[in-house]
Amino acid sequence: MSGEDKPSGGARLLTGVAWAVLLLALWLWGRGTADGPGGSSAPTTGDVAAVGRPLGAVLPPAHAPVEGAAPQRVEVPSIGVTAPVVPRGLDTTGAVDPPPYSQPSRVGWYGDGTRPGAAGAALLVGHVDTESRPAVFYHLSATRPGAKVRVTGAGGESLEFTVDDVQVFTRERFDPQKVYGPRESGRAELRLITCGGTYDKKARTYTANVVVSAYLTGASSPAGV
Repeated sequence: MSGEDKPSGGARLLTGVAWAVLLLALWLWGRGTADGPGGSSAPTTGDVAAVGRPLGAVLPPAHAPVEGAAPQRVEVPSIGVTAPVVPRGLDTTGAVDPPPYSQPSRVGWYGDGTRPGAAGAALLVGHVDTESRPAVFYHLSATRPGAKVRVTGAGGESLEFTVDDVQVFTRERFDPQKVYGPRESGRAELRLITCGGTYDKKARTYTANVVVSAYLTGASSPAGV
């Protein structure tokens, strides 16, 4: 890879055909197998940190899964994120490319996996920073349960997800099934993932991953469809 395309903070997602192989590959991504930019990100945690659900918070019921949409844009209003989403395919090494390092304001969707809105867990990954400035998911760790995540599909579909869990996993305690597998069978879920903790210059990776989990609570099609 050229320096332009160098992934940040472990943003490499190895893949395979079988689910077991995919989980192993995602575990490798979570451990941060690629070079990082050498910055730092928030939060810094112990092994696993969870925000949990605020006392007394009542989350809305889940919407039934829909056909799913190829995502074009994602919004997280509570942290000021509005970003284009691009599908990422395999590179020459068999890894799924993250958004180009020169385009840190984009979010990558694991296009060979679940579509947002469909049953299962759709995966959206983004950089936390670059060598000189914050990137699209720099404030992802500030997301709280109850926050809304809006995904706009390429066909004009509008999908609303509600955050129900925010966790930080260190490399040593990264659990691919817990992070990437569905939390509830038959539910349409979404994962927003970036690097977290601090940047380990010796290991050339971040010490943790921030994982925001959300589930589908609203869906609408474009007018006339």
